Amino acid sequence: MSRLDTRIETPRLLLRVQREEDFPYFAELQADEEACRYIGGTSPRAAAWRKFLQMPGAWVLQGFGMFAVIEKSSGEWIGNIGPWQPEGWPGTEIGWALRRAAWGKGYGVEAASAAMDWAFDTLGWSNVIHSIDPENLASQELARRLGSRNLGPGKLPAPFEEVPIDIWGQSREEWFARKQPK
Repeated sequence: MSRLDTRIETPRLLLRVQREEDFPYFAELQADEEACRYIGGTSPRAAAWRKFLQMPGAWVLQGFGMFAVIEKSSGEWIGNIGPWQPEGWPGTEIGWALRRAAWGKGYGVEAASAAMDWAFDTLGWSNVIHSIDPENLASQELARRLGSRNLGPGKLPAPFEEVPIDIWGQSREEWFARKQPK
């Protein structure tokens, strides 16, 4: 089975490689000022298409990328969540971006938890990070709910080197210890 066929199911979500039919939802996300506030700002539809192609390209070249997150009850694409490590990135990241309609439903924790399990188990990662703008309180809360902690300021590669970020993260051991019944 090819990694391009990877599917992860959670109680409410399906995580899979992005498909062309997901683009209208992605374009909606990329046009939403509030949803894109901390991830580089909005993009017009043509630029959103080029960004959209990054994830399938990462899957082909690296064998992983952020998952398309599909809400089972509606069948709609609600965002991208998962492993991400572009050239020069400060670490092995589990990142996220969700359409505003999906906010506040616990989908971020549900999908990111499944993606972290997959990254540790399948990719063999020893730790994960989350690159978070210091003003992005919602992403900081999601990182906390995953058990990550603020490891301090970080630096992204060009052309994002001036964007302030804090690196949040945890080790494989911390992740699995937290999941053990007490």
